[in-house]
Amino acid sequence: MQPRNSRQNSSALRGAVDLAAVKAAGEAAQKAEQARAERARQAAAAEAAGIAPAEPAYRLVIDVTEDTFEAEVVQRSTEVPVVIDFWAEWCGPCKQLSPILESLAEEYAGQFVLAKIDVDANPLLSQQFGIQGIPAVMAVVAGQLVPLFQGAESAANVRKVLDQLILVAEQRFGIAGGAAAPGGEPGGAPQGFEDPALAAAHDALDRGDLGGAVQAYKNVLADQPGNTEAKLGLAQAELLSRIEGLDLQTVRAAAAADPKNVEVQLQAADLDLVGGHVEDAFGRLVDTVGRTAGEDRDAARLRLLELFEVIGAEDPRVVVARAALARVLF
Repeated sequence: MQPRNSRQNSSALRGAVDLAAVKAAGEAAQKAEQARAERARQAAAAEAAGIAPAEPAYRLVIDVTEDTFEAEVVQRSTEVPVVIDFWAEWCGPCKQLSPILESLAEEYAGQFVLAKIDVDANPLLSQQFGIQGIPAVMAVVAGQLVPLFQGAESAANVRKVLDQLILVAEQRFGIAGGAAAPGGEPGGAPQGFEDPALAAAHDALDRGDLGGAVQAYKNVLADQPGNTEAKLGLAQAELLSRIEGLDLQTVRAAAAADPKNVEVQLQAADLDLVGGHVEDAFGRLVDTVGRTAGEDRDAARLRLLELFEVIGAEDPRVVVARAALARVLF
């Protein structure tokens, strides 16, 4: 069904996205933050009493094989994010990146586990993950694959990626590892607190004031960068802004006539998603990523990640599309 106006679009989209699940994710994040604060309090009390801090209940860096992958990665990912480092002895960039990852695993003190997989010794795992170049770094959270990056990176860049991964793990799945890394931020407002700024942003979205909603959500995120509901609202408002004035049939016809036209493929994917054709939107963008390169590929990949944000990382359709994206990227 073709959207007719932005207010109808807003109502339809917010009905399609399970905001109850977003609320539950926010509550899980608050509980995770409370648990993290309690661990910090206990650690401070132990330090004041001269008691050595407790060791994490799991090793921070582990070597994983095809035989141990299920237990060491998949099962463990229900308790703590597992970052996977695909490497090989002959790989020069791997020797630059691996020490950085191992050092950060110690620094973050249990907020994630680093699983190292030798691609030469474990070819089946390499094939299953579609590894085409190393080093390649992925993560598994609650059994779900999260592609991170490929190639050697600086410690500062890796730290940014890890911070985002840990935030997503806590807010989407309520999974928190050990003590907070230095400089960690609170995960959100206290339980039961109704943020007036967030309520105003939701109201603007419901009224069809898309420009106002975008700005209002950005204002919330400026003060609360980890606010999951504000991120979702911003993604929805920006999506609805992009499709204003677009005709569904015209865009679809143009996309079918010119598969290499990335801009029209992005428009078609947006319209598919708002129309409830989630798998079609995801499949279109995965195919576009697979047949493009450079800036065009980046544009399609980033749009796909934005649409993942609208639907929610826990949705099975996102899980399937994320795995498909990993295959075409790696």
